[in-house]
Amino acid sequence: MSGKKRKLMKVYPIEENCISCRYCEVACTMVHSKSQDPVKAYKLEGLRPRPTVEVKGAVSLSVMCRHCKHPFCFDACISGAITVDKDGKVRLNEERCVGCWNCVLVCPFGAAHPFVERKHSFKCDLCEERGFPACVEACPNRALIYDFER
Repeated sequence: MSGKKRKLMKVYPIEENCISCRYCEVACTMVHSKSQDPVKAYKLEGLRPRPTVEVKGAVSLSVMCRHCKHPFCFDACISGAITVDKDGKVRLNEERCVGCWNCVLVCPFGAAHPFVERKHSFKCDLCEERGFPACVEACPNRALIYDFER
């Protein structure tokens, strides 16, 4: 990872706006499913959301990968499944993941998740295939914004 300026778009949570509706979780699960149907994604495909809404009393917040400048998950990955591209996106190749869960243990944001049944980890990929994060698009209260790294 070089020291040059990154031009990375990231998802930023706005906790004051989050109403813990979990639409971000549903949208994420749906777009990563084969069926593109939220019910089938959860019930038949057994998928899980990449962002998770954390609720503590009156405060709630969608937690997802922050694509850190120095990702601890990258350092901890023993299989090379986690890489950092030239723009700074932290990627996880689920097929290359050996399920050691080191990334899950070291992520300070709790953004890497174990998928025990499938023996790999998973995390936010910024919905790269669709071009815009589904979680941001689905949020009814603008509690998630997609903007250049601050």
